[in-house]
Amino acid sequence: MVTSSATADQRNRSGRGRVAGIIVAGGSSTRMSTDKLWVDLGGEPLVARSLRVFALAACCDELIVVVAASRLDQIRRLLQEIKVDARIAIGGAQRQDSVRAGLATVGNVEWVIIHDAARPLVTPDLMTRGLAAARESGAAIAAMPVVDTIKAVQDGRIVGTPPRASLWHAQTPQVFRRTLLLDAHGAAATSTATDDAALVEAYGVAVCVYEGSYSNLKVTTDVDLVIARALLASEENAGSAMPVSPANST
Repeated sequence: MVTSSATADQRNRSGRGRVAGIIVAGGSSTRMSTDKLWVDLGGEPLVARSLRVFALAACCDELIVVVAASRLDQIRRLLQEIKVDARIAIGGAQRQDSVRAGLATVGNVEWVIIHDAARPLVTPDLMTRGLAAARESGAAIAAMPVVDTIKAVQDGRIVGTPPRASLWHAQTPQVFRRTLLLDAHGAAATSTATDDAALVEAYGVAVCVYEGSYSNLKVTTDVDLVIARALLASEENAGSAMPVSPANST
């Protein structure tokens, strides 16, 4: 989270161009046998990996992590251990509530990068490309084309087969102009959504899609965790994984 040059001071005063990362880490992990965000991944809690990436990313000026109230002491200790500077917000019952809590915690920024901590293999490149896409359109999300045939099912029977060419798997990071996302959340205060793009869509603003990564998987089940560990091990063997030593954090 380091910026340089004279333009950085100008951005700091006006808020124009400044970027906040909001890592949503308040889930209940109902589909896993344990809290997925705190399981071991490469020698540290899974949630630590997203924190490290955002803390080291040149495009991110400030960082907020949203956690459940029951994890407050734990996240404080983790941030100290990995030497990551982040503000903490307490999440709500729904993901939408947690993102709103994070938005209430950010400083004077123009852009926000929303990321689910359950996607621990996020990269700085995904953040940078998302920010570039959002600066062109106001809103952009990482996504990947669907490779399987999708069936619409009701009562155990197929009722339709949507054309695969138009279907994409939504991911995070999702990048928005802060004022736009605040307005979208405000307009949808009584509804729920599984991602922020849906709120912005409902608000009537088109959301741009940029190519994510199939390795940027969301750890939702025990099988996902096995895959994430295998991908991380593969990166480490290839010498491309992000260092996990606290000495490498800022």
